[in-house]
Amino acid sequence: MSEQEVIVQAQKVKKRYESQLLKKANVVSVGIGYRERRGKLTDEIVLVVNVSTKIPRSQLAGDDVVPGIIEGVPVDVREVGQMKAW
Repeated sequence: MSEQEVIVQAQKVKKRYESQLLKKANVVSVGIGYRERRGKLTDEIVLVVNVSTKIPRSQLAGDDVVPGIIEGVPVDVREVGQMKAW
């Protein structure tokens, strides 16, 4: 799949699942971007789910776990703290 096709697929998945993801504990935003590993961006396009605090999977209710892949699109969960609008 070309990069453009991956982006289009990620956009479709974001549109379909954003409201469900935002209902999960600590999720503050959902976007599309590049995966981050060890503080550096890779070239892998992913659905980015930003959370206020990363919590170990074992401490989350089943409904609050963010899946690692949604409809074939990889998901990257990032801790961003509390977001405030000014």
